[in-house]
Amino acid sequence: MIATLPLVLPFPDVSPDMFTIPVIGFAVKWYAMAYIVGILGGWAMGRWLVSHPRLWPGGTAPMTRAQVEDVMTWVVLGIVLGGRIGYVLFYQPEIILGDPIQILNLRGGGMSFHGGAIGTGLAVAIYAWRKGISVPAIVDIAALCTPLGLGLGRVANFINAELWGRPSDAPWAVVFPGGAAQACANVGEVCARHPSQLYEAILEGLILLVVLWIVALRGGLKTPGLVFGLFLIGYGAARTFVEYFRQADAQYITPDNPLGHVVGGPEFGLTMGQLLSLPMVAAGLVVLAIALRFRRT
Repeated sequence: MIATLPLVLPFPDVSPDMFTIPVIGFAVKWYAMAYIVGILGGWAMGRWLVSHPRLWPGGTAPMTRAQVEDVMTWVVLGIVLGGRIGYVLFYQPEIILGDPIQILNLRGGGMSFHGGAIGTGLAVAIYAWRKGISVPAIVDIAALCTPLGLGLGRVANFINAELWGRPSDAPWAVVFPGGAAQACANVGEVCARHPSQLYEAILEGLILLVVLWIVALRGGLKTPGLVFGLFLIGYGAARTFVEYFRQADAQYITPDNPLGHVVGGPEFGLTMGQLLSLPMVAAGLVVLAIALRFRRT
């Protein structure tokens, strides 16, 4: 749908560069800072959690604060490598055969949360196995720390005017700059879109963060795996919902498939984001059932 002014919001005049370091002229991006703050915030949260033994089964934390610091190296590798490799596998598989060196081109853009989640999960699981730490406990900690980075990352996506939503005439729709964002506009009109990045920041970031921490502080960590299962369900459901408002990746959009569905028909189907998120909900339900059964035994 085409929206006309003044029923829509102009895109805020915020530069993708957070600030520039004098002399060397190096620009620090909002997106990079979102990663940095998210990782540092996760580190602080993890240290706080293991510093409160009362939250854990038997009144004993599964890790020390030194181990939290140690595992952060593994987490960073999991996020970066998993996110980039996942993006290539899920969204641009042609790179693998055409120009495989581009798989590691982090500056070229393209990171997948689902890939980063898989990479991080594998990294912390391997670390836990090597150190004799409870895997369910360490993934519970990771689940409590992740929504902060998710929310900040989506806000940075909004500032970068990327990953915007589908055209909309809602009064909060935003006129994103750029020819691609304005491709749906007719002559003399503007194309306003759902600020789907902010929808995700609220659902996958703020709300999921608050819900998981309420569960954890009310005894949820005493049932290993419970918080992790809720995270999988919460993220998967939120992302599946927001995909109905988010513009699909350009490679999936055709004149006969304007919504970019990869499964189903042009009107009713699933986007790639939904195809990757629904299994997370199913996996979360399984993890949750196992965790609750373990608590009863």
